[in-house]
Amino acid sequence: MPVNILMPALSPTMEKGNLAKWLKKEGDTIKSGDIIAEIETDKATMEVEAVDEGTLAKIIVPEGAQDVPVNEIIAVIAGEGEDASSVKAPAAAKAASAPAAVSAPAPAAAPAMPSASAPAPAAPIVAAPQSGARVFASPLAKRIAREAGIDIAVIAGSGPHGRVVERDVRSALEGGTAKAAPRPSAPLAASGPAPVQGMGDETIKKMFAQGSYQEIPHDSMRKTIARRLTEAKSTIPHFYLTVDCELDGLLALREQINAAAPVVDGKPTYKVSVNDFVIKALALALKRVPDANVTWTDGAMLKHTTCDVGVAVSIPGGLITPVVRDADKKTLSLISNEMKDYAARAKARKLKPEEYQGGTTAVSNLGMFGIKDFAAVINPPHATILAVGAGEQRVVVKNGAPAVATVMSVTLSTDHRAVDGALGAEFLSAFKTLIEKPMAMLV
Repeated sequence: MPVNILMPALSPTMEKGNLAKWLKKEGDTIKSGDIIAEIETDKATMEVEAVDEGTLAKIIVPEGAQDVPVNEIIAVIAGEGEDASSVKAPAAAKAASAPAAVSAPAPAAAPAMPSASAPAPAAPIVAAPQSGARVFASPLAKRIAREAGIDIAVIAGSGPHGRVVERDVRSALEGGTAKAAPRPSAPLAASGPAPVQGMGDETIKKMFAQGSYQEIPHDSMRKTIARRLTEAKSTIPHFYLTVDCELDGLLALREQINAAAPVVDGKPTYKVSVNDFVIKALALALKRVPDANVTWTDGAMLKHTTCDVGVAVSIPGGLITPVVRDADKKTLSLISNEMKDYAARAKARKLKPEEYQGGTTAVSNLGMFGIKDFAAVINPPHATILAVGAGEQRVVVKNGAPAVATVMSVTLSTDHRAVDGALGAEFLSAFKTLIEKPMAMLV
């Protein structure tokens, strides 16, 4: 009996992926454990292993295909004794790839959803909610409705508890039942044009002369960054705390540590950076102030027992946040080498999901670009993120007299639901103490 190969979910939050490359071709013999394809997510390129044996009879989704839904059939394996040439694509797979399809099948684990083979019903129009009433809809459904310029409040939802999901919006568009979104009743400000947020793509393009711009489609990483950060700023009450840290003692200790690094094959085995000290200090600060080592959920506060620090790494087209697990327990040299490995594999999009998901806080360092200070956006499920500026020589007052010191400004963004002002100040004070007395990180 033929065996279907499904688009795998490479992370708990993955809904779609790009089929970057097939490593096997039709007619090839497949063994369990063989690498058969490469799947590109918004963060990384992952290899897919075969779990069944047989002959690759039919490739249904070609390489290079974009936004392939999880659990969609991408290929078929002919079992032992079967004629691979006689195997045909399943009817469900053909229907899924037909142009008339308007939405992706839901993941198998999703509750209260129709089966993947059943056509999605056209979304009926319902009475608009009263002014100020909340519309329950998924972020993706809201974005599609916003870009199409339609009013999501008049679309009936088929998701759990009446939630409007992607297929409801697309069905309304296909069926012609969508209603234009209402225009703001307030007059436009005299100082300039209407804000861009909420406008459809075509409306924005009309503001610029044809030929005056290049249109570059968003890739999956940029779409994910935009969605997650919009959700974070819209739903998390950010609170900011800034402090200056003197670095002279840390810089002197760093020089001694690096000078003592063993040399193997003509190269030192490690080279500790200021950012490695920052990661270690932030983890130890969480350990000293455990009430700040939390994650907010609607039902409860999650108080973590490990100090896992995410570190923002810039890569072509966006950024990713690999997580240094148990950073409070690791040596500075180990953190340094781990981060070098993460950064190299991040740029090649070779990080595994478990290497960049989770974490209890994060660091975003723009000091190497000469940025003095800034405030970072919290990346859920974290409750805090530390924005690190450049270390620079400044005039400070010591013992009542002016002196020169190397000073670094840092800003802690906190989720005010989880970390109040006083708690955030205690946490940041612990971090400052560790940075200014760095020997405490070695004992």
